[in-house]
Amino acid sequence: MKIVFASTPSQEEEINGLVRYIYSNVFPLYFTDDEISEFEEFKVLHTSVKHFEDFSTLKDAFQVMASLQTLISILESSTLHDHYSSLYDKNVSNLQEFGLFFPFEFDQFVEAKSLKNSMFSVYIKAANELLI
Repeated sequence: MKIVFASTPSQEEEINGLVRYIYSNVFPLYFTDDEISEFEEFKVLHTSVKHFEDFSTLKDAFQVMASLQTLISILESSTLHDHYSSLYDKNVSNLQEFGLFFPFEFDQFVEAKSLKNSMFSVYIKAANELLI
């Protein structure tokens, strides 16, 4: 007999929050608004009810969260060193095992980082808000 603990709604919220963070804080470092909009259309990192059924145990949900957090840490680093490549690939593979679509190679981010120079994006959360 094996006891399995189900994932919690707060874990599902955390996963969705990490995906939103990637769209609003990580992708704008590398891609234009038009490209990010296409990622939404292609359902990059899109989660559905089926996905949450696929990672319905605590262990599975933690693996997804850890993979997303690791990718965020790598991609937010000031320089993308080659020694991050295998760790990046391992975590992308983990996400793909759970059915999350993340079609990027590590080298794409290295190249995009060298080309991206504008920090203005509709996806970046505003630093301040005007209340009227």
